[in-house]
Amino acid sequence: MGRAFVYVILGGGVAAGYAALEFIKKGVSPGELCIISEESVAPYERPALSKGFLLPEAPARLPSFHTCVGLNEERLTTKWYKEHGIELVLGTRVKSADVKRKTLLTATGETISYKTLIVATGARALKLEEFGVNVSNAENVCYLRDLADASKLVTVMQSCVSGNAVVIGGGYIGMECAASLVINKINVTMVFPEDHCMPRLFTTKIADYYEEYYKGKGVKFVKGTVLMSFEFDSNGKITAVNLKDGTRVPADMVVVGIGIRPNTSLFEGQLSIEKGGIKVNGKMQTSNDSVYAVGDVAAFPVKLFGDIRRLEHVDSARMTARHAVTAIMEPDTTDDFDYIPFFYSRVFGLSWQFYGDNAGEVVHFGDYSAKSFGAYWIKDGLLVGSFLEGGNKEEYEALARATRLRPSVENLAELENEGLSFAYVICQKSPSFVGCIGSSIAVEQKPMHVWHATAGVIFAASIAGFAYWYGRRRKRW
Repeated sequence: MGRAFVYVILGGGVAAGYAALEFIKKGVSPGELCIISEESVAPYERPALSKGFLLPEAPARLPSFHTCVGLNEERLTTKWYKEHGIELVLGTRVKSADVKRKTLLTATGETISYKTLIVATGARALKLEEFGVNVSNAENVCYLRDLADASKLVTVMQSCVSGNAVVIGGGYIGMECAASLVINKINVTMVFPEDHCMPRLFTTKIADYYEEYYKGKGVKFVKGTVLMSFEFDSNGKITAVNLKDGTRVPADMVVVGIGIRPNTSLFEGQLSIEKGGIKVNGKMQTSNDSVYAVGDVAAFPVKLFGDIRRLEHVDSARMTARHAVTAIMEPDTTDDFDYIPFFYSRVFGLSWQFYGDNAGEVVHFGDYSAKSFGAYWIKDGLLVGSFLEGGNKEEYEALARATRLRPSVENLAELENEGLSFAYVICQKSPSFVGCIGSSIAVEQKPMHVWHATAGVIFAASIAGFAYWYGRRRKRW
């Protein structure tokens, strides 16, 4: 038993939705395209799970945040896929792949063949069990990677109002979930081994600002230590977290955000692996010319820096997916992928964006006692990275364009004094430059319907009811 398609997308996350829309724009015929996903719903905007979905009032729910509303495109519901002749194979796990025979074998025993495969398997959340801590049966331990995780987290939060939550991890998931927990009137303690939050991206000075802001919201930080064990009640629920430094933290729930691992296992030994992901070229094509890889699982060349990167962010997933489809459908006219790494987040009334690389010397600028400040990274005398909190559309675009241009910087003290004006001057010197910034930024600033929640609630905006992106008419609490 089996089915055959011209194009198959393996994975049903953000990248799959954007790839599907691009296939339709490029003229794929009905019946040619299939998407295989372990999840039981059509692809959706995963960032919504740590934003609007967790709000206590007017929370985001499907179908409001199906892809591709994140870029002000169509909302791709199950009906949309059917109308365009795209086969959705949902709730299905692929247990093996044979890239030579161009076949995928599902857990139910069905063989699905293809002419061209896009691997969009993404990544999975690292579990405590992988570090020797067995809590698989504890109902009040939560992760956040997919819709099922988010639904469980909401249920547990609702049972813990005015209770205590321990967040393990100080990265994206930890910071965004901590903010949502506070908004749900839960006391939060964050635990992580590093010296400060967001260690892969933030400098100490930047991290200090956000940590102080969180402390003002009642969040407690326990840094420089790790989890050792849990205490349980007679029903198997966690009641406390014991840390290596001897600290005991009461807990009515635990949220774990300790990183992700790319889902490459189906293709190890068949495709080239690098930086923990599937290595691709500038067309997002793997070592097998009939297979492409996109999103979190793909390690691709970043032309701006001349090396291979695997980027764990929604913007990269959207952009790599669209580029792969263009390369597949229009191979003779598609240039190599040229992308500037772009990251962003929103918590409480704060909003930051980052472009490029956080390598070399850092120059901080702006007022770190207020809500508008930033930083530049200078390597080998060139601007390679930039960060800004509290910017507007024009400021973010100027920063992104200046970072892509990689101007020389001779005097770091002058750069600190110039701050944002440096980026504007660089852009003015290159008036013909067309910015190739991350795909999300240009859309984030457009006016969109705003969801109002209680004072201090995470700012949430929607496209067709999706609470995430925000617009020019930003309102702060």
